[in-house]
Amino acid sequence: MASIENLKSFDPFADTGDDDTQPTNYIHIRIQQRNGRKTLTTVQGLPEEYDLKKILKVLKKDFACNGNIVKDDELGQVIQLQGDQRVKVMEFLTSQLALQKKNIKIHGF
Repeated sequence: MASIENLKSFDPFADTGDDDTQPTNYIHIRIQQRNGRKTLTTVQGLPEEYDLKKILKVLKKDFACNGNIVKDDELGQVIQLQGDQRVKVMEFLTSQLALQKKNIKIHGF
């Protein structure tokens, strides 16, 4: 009598432990209208291991704009930059900090 080897129970939907789907900790790049033509670009949700002060210093120098870090109760630390810097910030985060594009969301307009 031949033994049947294919009857091992395998659940294709079982949790295998190798989770490559991260919890939705996206980096949000938003634009806020100020007065007239003036705008603010905000960056929130950057991972904790990055030094925001150093990132801000580089961004300000590269983009020739002013900026600061705002402490928010719900959102944590948020980087604010003068002007519409959304695309530039996205390129900086993907090239310099090696963050994945799929984890970065650009909002506005």
